[in-house]
Amino acid sequence: MSKKIFLCAISNINSGTCNEDCKFCSQSVKYKADIERYIQKPIDKIVQEAKEAKESGALGFCLVTAHKGLDDKTLKFVCEVAREVSREVPELRLIACNGTASLEQLLELKEAGIKAYNHNLETSREFYPQICSTHPWDERFETCKNVNKAGLVLISGGIFGLGETQDDRISMLKSLQELNPTSVPINFYIHNEALPIKPSDISVDEALELIRLTREMLSDADRIMVAGGRETMFGERQNEIFEAGANSIVIGNYLTTLGREKNQDLEMLKSLGLDIATSPNA
Repeated sequence: MSKKIFLCAISNINSGTCNEDCKFCSQSVKYKADIERYIQKPIDKIVQEAKEAKESGALGFCLVTAHKGLDDKTLKFVCEVAREVSREVPELRLIACNGTASLEQLLELKEAGIKAYNHNLETSREFYPQICSTHPWDERFETCKNVNKAGLVLISGGIFGLGETQDDRISMLKSLQELNPTSVPINFYIHNEALPIKPSDISVDEALELIRLTREMLSDADRIMVAGGRETMFGERQNEIFEAGANSIVIGNYLTTLGREKNQDLEMLKSLGLDIATSPNA
């Protein structure tokens, strides 16, 4: 595991338009959560976000869309954005997160400049029907296999705190072992009052143990990233995630929730004597 911390920023380039019924997701139109919704973010705004991410030390920049998967219109838009960001900010490693995808679609993204694809398993195969009924877990797993076939860097992880058991968590991590992702994003459920899943009862100490477990079971992964829910889960104890095994974080805002001020995260890393990675292979 790298001792340098890999920073990644997210751009929600299409928000709140998903017709799926994932019970943990405020972007589902089913639950009518009070979030910002739009079809396509202006490309010049996305490029500006990419430049700001680079200035903050981010190496990864993730283009996220709120759909079940890639239709022709979405694929065309993501490719257009990828080409423009690659031209304006070539130093960033472009990541796409656009739901289920075929091998052919992934190869088209790769040609447009996408280097990695993020598609989370979310939870165990056994528990998944409890949180989503509009598409199967196996479809997620298949997309991850397609990412590997396409020669893209696979980023895949899940969410803790959805009501799953410890056995479910271990089952999800075992499935991730089969996929051998380069980066594993670990999210902690952020409750929205519009969503049917209750607030997580995971304690900070339990959350740190889950990071350790992830690091132990996915020891071949280059990066264990603590992503969504970091601020609400760990509060003033965010510095402890690195000792537990994390070596990557999302800097800035998330999809529909605010992150911590970038300078606070940069100061935290500095105070811990942790360097920011300057190369994807660092």
